[in-house]
Amino acid sequence: MNTANKITLFRVVLIPVFVIVCYWEAPAAQWVALGLFIAASLSDFVDGYIARNFNQVTDFGKFLDPIADKLLVTAAMLVFVEQGRMPAWVLLCVIAREFAVSALRLVAVDNGRVIAAAWPGKVKTACTMVGICLMLAFRQWPVLDVVVNAVILVTTVYSGVEYFWKNRDALNPEK
Repeated sequence: MNTANKITLFRVVLIPVFVIVCYWEAPAAQWVALGLFIAASLSDFVDGYIARNFNQVTDFGKFLDPIADKLLVTAAMLVFVEQGRMPAWVLLCVIAREFAVSALRLVAVDNGRVIAAAWPGKVKTACTMVGICLMLAFRQWPVLDVVVNAVILVTTVYSGVEYFWKNRDALNPEK
């Protein structure tokens, strides 16, 4: 197992630890949870950098890396839903977009086409990660939750619609 894959596995292991810490009653728990989330998020950048620049791209990494990313974000959002800080329907929109984009990519690959990540998707990811960090750091600011939820929702819907619009021909390759 190469270094990039070990870092990805580390991220997967951090996810349940992060969730457990989110339920601690200790005064510093929110800061520990924030630190774990940041460490896991940064590990995504690090493993990708190592994989690309040190020829460590593997099928295992291609499989596990996006799953680890989605699990981390979903875990944080599930905690917020349970805490009453995020409506479940916002999380459902995020999950639905991820399933839909993944399905579009599968159909495209089946037709011999690879769909690269688009700029709005990168903006969505950045907004989501920063928003989750803000919600972890500032639990006592309910208005921040509303703003972050709105930003996550808007960037998720926009990037999903844009993704499908630009790649609509992938769903009907005969035309």
